[in-house]
Amino acid sequence: CMKPFEAFNFCPSCGKSQPPPEIPCLICAACEFTYFFNPTIAAAGLILNEDGNMLFIERAKEPGKGKLAFVGGFMDAGEIAEEALEREIHEEVGLKVQNIQYVGNFPNSYHYKNITYPVLDFFFTATCTHTQAQLDLSEVANLHWLNPNQISGKELAFESMRRAFDKWKSGRS
Repeated sequence: CMKPFEAFNFCPSCGKSQPPPEIPCLICAACEFTYFFNPTIAAAGLILNEDGNMLFIERAKEPGKGKLAFVGGFMDAGEIAEEALEREIHEEVGLKVQNIQYVGNFPNSYHYKNITYPVLDFFFTATCTHTQAQLDLSEVANLHWLNPNQISGKELAFESMRRAFDKWKSGRS
């Protein structure tokens, strides 16, 4: 997989042919158009119900298809992380959460269509009393309310999720 900046062989402003930039910033030699290849931002939730079980989804698509993950997704421009989390939870599983608390953020890589995107994932805990979900089957193959003590971080789809889960578990002891 290539990095996003390696895919830019032409200036998106003037169309002039470009060698792929060696740094994660495109500066066109012809028109000086500049584009910074910053990480994409995402938010995900470690969601607990009143029984202390945690919500895990099975991913319906790559990357990580069939693996466990937390509900979450990419933030929209102008959106704060908590709003993105609530929106993604509503879109993917049709649930509402309360008591959103920041856990931490971790870098991640998202491999999609032969490009590896740098991502910064923000993680939060939240509670949910209503557990009747409506799945967006294009994103979520299934969901499970599981005892988090019986889950290993190695079962999660992304390294950033493993790190957030481990941080959350270590903070509970």
